Amino acid sequence: MFDLLIRSDRVVTPAGVAACDVAIKDGKIAAVAAAGTFGSGDAARVIDATGKIVMPGGIDPHVHCKWYSPQPDGTIVHTDPPSVVSRAALHGGTTTLIDFVRWTHGKTIQQAIADRHEDWAKQCYCDYSFHLMVEGALPPEIFDQLGVALRSGYPTVKIFTTDITPSRKGRMVDFGDIWEVFKVVAQEKGMCVMHGEDNDIVMHMYDKLIREGRTGFENLAEVHNALSEDLSFRRVLTLAENVPGITLYFMHVSAASGVAAIREARALGMPVYGETLHQYLMYTSEDYKRPNGQIYHTYPSIKSQEDQDELWAGTVDGTIQTVATDEVCCSLNVKTLGKRIDDTTGGNVGVEPRVALMYTEMVGRRGYTLEKFVDLVSTNAARIMGMYPRKGAIAAGSDADIAVLDPSKRLTITNAMLHEQDYSPWEGHEVFAWPSLTVMRGKVVVEDGRFTGELEDGQYLYRKISEEIRSGVL
Repeated sequence: MFDLLIRSDRVVTPAGVAACDVAIKDGKIAAVAAAGTFGSGDAARVIDATGKIVMPGGIDPHVHCKWYSPQPDGTIVHTDPPSVVSRAALHGGTTTLIDFVRWTHGKTIQQAIADRHEDWAKQCYCDYSFHLMVEGALPPEIFDQLGVALRSGYPTVKIFTTDITPSRKGRMVDFGDIWEVFKVVAQEKGMCVMHGEDNDIVMHMYDKLIREGRTGFENLAEVHNALSEDLSFRRVLTLAENVPGITLYFMHVSAASGVAAIREARALGMPVYGETLHQYLMYTSEDYKRPNGQIYHTYPSIKSQEDQDELWAGTVDGTIQTVATDEVCCSLNVKTLGKRIDDTTGGNVGVEPRVALMYTEMVGRRGYTLEKFVDLVSTNAARIMGMYPRKGAIAAGSDADIAVLDPSKRLTITNAMLHEQDYSPWEGHEVFAWPSLTVMRGKVVVEDGRFTGELEDGQYLYRKISEEIRSGVL
């Protein structure tokens, strides 16, 4: 007997959308069969989701939980922990998060990994994984440490090509060290995940605007501009051309120039992938002028309508494969404390409404297929990040991570209905569906708004980048 049977006339599977019975046993999908194949006596519980959309649980490949955040007043805060963010994610139909291990000088990579696991152990309601993050001038011994970590199931390494703000000196990795990291990552068959902005341009623009007295955060798009993204992406790609076997993933692509650089590289057969964020797809630099306009900001800045249009085009033609959040869950007071171009807090409170917002914008307003939408919020992240088909698929043998979207729940988002912080940049947006059920490894954790998850539920995911992804097939 199965533990759970979910039946719907719209199940999004790797083979397409069909009327199916999804049978679940011991946390795994045991069978996906034509609707009506199994009877009510074949499972301990049967859920009839007819009229609803049954899809793989969402995957957010870019979040920051319990994150070190220095404030303009000199204080240090940590953003909300995984217990808060993962609970909100499950309410929104997302079942897997990827955060970061931040290596800092004075530690080994292995020590940094162990410390980050302490932050998350029994503190996350959903499954999760980590990217490694290196910064600053890299000591010679770090390259062997990276090799060990890559072989141990931590196959993605984040690199900054800018310090981001003048107060964060030491974040950027110079291109000689990036070259050395690329060689290690290529040898160990991993992937580098890049924050690509040109530091010379960014710091020049900080100096220029401060000199001119234009220090308000509403000018951030001039500092973190499209030229910076263009120069950085193309320099990184040129370096990658000289490192056989390297695979790249550009995080938070924000500009038309970044889309163009990735598109051209992919046309040459390079294994390069692009991620954008839902705030780039739905806000522009004009939104900085709204009350509390800092709530729409992350680094790099939101940009022009023309940039946003090209990001959407990238999701259509396959240049952009994933839509993430760059989640930084903090209070409105923390988010709006900085009011200058050089002290505004980045990140976004958005992990909960991401799936519903993207369904609305993609399927509801732009006519994307359900398969395309699911690729962008779940399946592609699983493929690229080395979790497929365990995650991101409704298929026999996959983890039973399932979200059920109810199109009859057409509503306007209010912060009161969400489960993260005291504000939401998404308040007032209409959505054409909302999750009515979330299942994680076979356990119903959210049903009609009622949460039944436990902090012991979340498991760490050791990953391996597939040969398909390293060959640039997706």
